Amino acid sequence: MDSNQISIDHTIEKFLENISLSRSSNTERTYRNAMNAFKEMLLEKGIESSQPVSSLSEKIFSDYAKYLKAYSPSTESLYINVAKNYFEFLAAEEIQSFNLFQTKLLIKNRTRKPGIRLPQFPQHDIESLIDYAQNKIPNLPSESPADHLINLRDAAFLITLADTGLRIHEACNLRRGTIDWFSHKAIIIGKGNKEAIIRFSDRSIDFLKMYLNERSVLDGSSGATLASLPVFSRHDKGCGDKILPITTKTGRLIVEQRVAECLGKEAVGTITPHSFRHYFVTNVLKKTGNMKLAQEFARHSSVMVTQRYTHLSDADLDRKYDKIFNQDN
Repeated sequence: MDSNQISIDHTIEKFLENISLSRSSNTERTYRNAMNAFKEMLLEKGIESSQPVSSLSEKIFSDYAKYLKAYSPSTESLYINVAKNYFEFLAAEEIQSFNLFQTKLLIKNRTRKPGIRLPQFPQHDIESLIDYAQNKIPNLPSESPADHLINLRDAAFLITLADTGLRIHEACNLRRGTIDWFSHKAIIIGKGNKEAIIRFSDRSIDFLKMYLNERSVLDGSSGATLASLPVFSRHDKGCGDKILPITTKTGRLIVEQRVAECLGKEAVGTITPHSFRHYFVTNVLKKTGNMKLAQEFARHSSVMVTQRYTHLSDADLDRKYDKIFNQDN
């Protein structure tokens, strides 16, 4: 394809169309925002997006990085990466050739590094919520069998998040057949499309069995094989007789509702589904002190990510600090 005959606008739309086919709507929105900023930068440089794509060169990354200085470092890094993917798309489609090695060097040298934010979560409140899930939610009064199933499901959902370190989409995608109920393990496809082994605690298995046993009549009459059915299913009127998986939105709503019940409405938002993952990693570090083990259980690609949690689990340092500064000598 002749890069002198195709406009920048056209290639951007084709690029975003490809993204929409393989990524979530939120990701597509982020990519579109990044490319809109890219077009605004081009306009400042006197390059209309209606011009041929041959108007672009590797140097544009330097200009784009300068343009993004008004944004936060994390947004700058994200938008620059989107632009890099756009250039790779142009090269892959043989629309325009670039020196991708030079492009990556420009990105490395010109892009600010986002500051590392330490994970924060209210550990005591999470432990109160887990206790509430374990001892109160299953016994809450129910107006109907569906309400009782919802209570059992929510209790199992919260305890599973806390004891496995599953990301919310991973938990929502669990199928009955993926869990080995004897070894307390499951093989899932996690972040980055990577296969991973998840281990379940005895209590999470107990609560899952309690919920699924209560759901057995519905599962049996669904007409589907048990192995194919979701672990966490909907129990609203809209799903009828079908056993449909809960969505990530429902998973977040479960956490919000149970936080409000246990801790009060003012606490809503202080605990999210991902807070349980922070809690899980911190627990592993606190009880073992083994960074490599925590990395493996959390499925972090780099131990540097796991190291962000060490400050949360070093109770020994806290005690020594108190002894030095907060006690009378």
